[in-house]
Amino acid sequence: DLQSSTAALLDFPFKVELSLAPLADFWTKEMPRAHPVKGVLARMVEEELRKAPELFEPIEDLSVLARHRELIDMLMAVVFAPAERERAYGGAMVPFHLRSFYATPAFERLLVGEGGYLRARINVDPATVAAVRLRYAYTVVLRRVYGIEVDVDLPIVLTVSCPETGLDRHFKALFDSRFVDAVPVGAVPPLVDREGLLARFADPRALTALLPPDRFVIRGFTVLRAVEVTDQEVLSSLKRDLIDKESIISTARFQGLQAKLRTLFRRPKLRLGLAAVDGDQVLMLNSGARVENACIFADSKHHTVAEFAGSIFDRAARAGNPLLVEDLAADPARTPVEDEILRSGVRNIVVAPLHYQDELIGMLDLGSPDPGDFSALDLPKLEEVLPLFSMAVNRSLEELEARIQAFIKEKCTAIHPSVEWRFRRAVLDGIERQRTGAAPTLEMEPIVFEDVYPLYGLSDFRGSSTQRALAVQADLLTQLGLARDVLRTAHRARPLPALDELAYRTERYLAEVETSLRSGDEMAVIAFLRKDVEPLFDHLQAFGADVPAAVEAYRTALEPRLGTVYRRRKAFEESITLLNEAISSYLDLEEQAAQAMFPHYFEKQKTDGVDYSIYVGSSLIEDGRFDPLYLKNLRLWQLMVACGIAIRADRLKGRLAVPLETTNLILVQHLPLAIRFRPDEKRFDVDGAYNIRYEIIKKRIDKAVVRGTSERLTQPGKIAVVYTQLREAAEYRGYFEYLRHRRYLGPDVEDLELEELQGVQGLRALRVAVELDGPRLDAVVPLGDVERAVRLLPGGPSLG
Repeated sequence: DLQSSTAALLDFPFKVELSLAPLADFWTKEMPRAHPVKGVLARMVEEELRKAPELFEPIEDLSVLARHRELIDMLMAVVFAPAERERAYGGAMVPFHLRSFYATPAFERLLVGEGGYLRARINVDPATVAAVRLRYAYTVVLRRVYGIEVDVDLPIVLTVSCPETGLDRHFKALFDSRFVDAVPVGAVPPLVDREGLLARFADPRALTALLPPDRFVIRGFTVLRAVEVTDQEVLSSLKRDLIDKESIISTARFQGLQAKLRTLFRRPKLRLGLAAVDGDQVLMLNSGARVENACIFADSKHHTVAEFAGSIFDRAARAGNPLLVEDLAADPARTPVEDEILRSGVRNIVVAPLHYQDELIGMLDLGSPDPGDFSALDLPKLEEVLPLFSMAVNRSLEELEARIQAFIKEKCTAIHPSVEWRFRRAVLDGIERQRTGAAPTLEMEPIVFEDVYPLYGLSDFRGSSTQRALAVQADLLTQLGLARDVLRTAHRARPLPALDELAYRTERYLAEVETSLRSGDEMAVIAFLRKDVEPLFDHLQAFGADVPAAVEAYRTALEPRLGTVYRRRKAFEESITLLNEAISSYLDLEEQAAQAMFPHYFEKQKTDGVDYSIYVGSSLIEDGRFDPLYLKNLRLWQLMVACGIAIRADRLKGRLAVPLETTNLILVQHLPLAIRFRPDEKRFDVDGAYNIRYEIIKKRIDKAVVRGTSERLTQPGKIAVVYTQLREAAEYRGYFEYLRHRRYLGPDVEDLELEELQGVQGLRALRVAVELDGPRLDAVVPLGDVERAVRLLPGGPSLG
């Protein structure tokens, strides 16, 4: 705290004199030159200063200031603007000491203690404060005496308890030394080794040896302005806390989270509740769970989701947004859950669902005993913390799942060659920790790559869902028709009512499936045929000469392994597979060549289409060498590969049993992000709340439409490049121009505004047609062209 810091500062080696002379000089010399009106005011102040000559002298007795309070107020008007004086937090301090002799009312009330000394906790240790203060003093000496400017910056945050609420408030301290002079004692000491002094500026011994402090007097006063940063500090602290896996497990740490939320929301009575949702289980963590054998939910209360039906938690989960109840006692929709909350003393509550990858993973609630304590005005702050708690709860659920899986089999995963070195290092470090006894078992440290640049691409098959449904419908109609033929043939040979009834049910299914195919129809039809129709066939074959042929036609039409008609679906799946394999193998071939340009992380997925993610940056490389040129290389290469995919998909259309159109999309992200390896998911994922937006866009962008229309952004034969920053569009227009020259792309570029996606706004896209008969698209991407082109593009390799 500042008391300890004050003690550490007492051995300050410079002689310090409190003086208003620099401020008086400002009034008498600077003010008259500023403006004629200010000059008149300055002459009035100068006249008053003549009546108080003691103010020009070093001030040892602060009562001198009290005798000239009105004059001091006038002098300080140029330091603390009168219009802001009542609200601003500022004080005039004895140079390089934490003692004020003049302060604004707000600063005085909150931050000034006995004897004028600051009362607050500080975010750095006393030794650091003392060392930096010494460097600050030398910056004044160098600037005032030698004309040398040196910057020293130490972010200092003051924390003080608010008298009204008892909650912490945080202030960033901004020091202003404009009114501080350094006066040599005797002759000016020569600065013999200027370069050496600047090179060793962080070394106190070197500073005092080259420029002894006793050769100077620090005279004047320092201005301290305190800017409130409570919200920023609490959010940063919450982020740090929630990275720790025990933050929502340990009782003490959970209570610490609650205390910080009280500070953030300015609610001293706030109560934090937290629950995780794992399948149909709700795991309550309201008061923090004790750590028992490292099981994250060892002491938590387990409930089923059904117990919360109709409650405020259920309603918030269904809405997908925070839900506020001003007074639970007056809520007509109360359930036993709300009654239990009321009995705990909570009247006012806001409940918010926690999501991870679009799935509900938990609930957070903030309660107060005072009705109406929370209002809609608090929801923006709540939205800021929800991603942090989502990550913490998800991490806890991942740990739980990992424990379950550990009983089933040993973990195994395939590591991409580009990052294998990092995993080897982590495992070796874990073995060393175990060997030295620092860890009881072999554990691998978290694998995180900071400041990597993502590239994302998607080749999708337009209308594949519709084509799949049509294929299922056609196969069911064929199988039902063949079954009806068997039953009708048998009925003609032997007209049993039961056969007629079965034929009627079969025809009813035929009519329903032909009209529309609903969810569950396929299973219902197959179950009907297998249970009620097919078991009769062996017996029906004895009914007449025509029945065996009908049965044989039915059985011959079935796919032996599946036992169903699978003609149209097989044709559809073969078409999907042919396209997927063609695109995937081409992408793999190109990607292997691209690794030669610069190593990068690459992963792809195949469903109805192929999507892939690339991450590139210095942290992914063992030697850390990286240049913006490589990022531009990969971006241009990605565009050229998208052109190659488009031409190969177009030429495959004639070989497809089911006509499928391919679309291509690229998502641009200019700012770097961090990725973390998730061992339980055996994949990398973006790390941090502020990077979640990128993942949200990736999941939803393939459904994007052009604003004001129903037109899908992605179109066959074209490439859509989605962006948010104008600089991204400018960069890609340069690539387009080059690729148009190389006959990869057509001449027209569409710049489109996109409709808002769920939770994502402000997206735009460039769309351009691929020259499907381009002469360079048959071969692999010429990497030499890529590198030469990037160097010739306007601006050259740059991330700005």
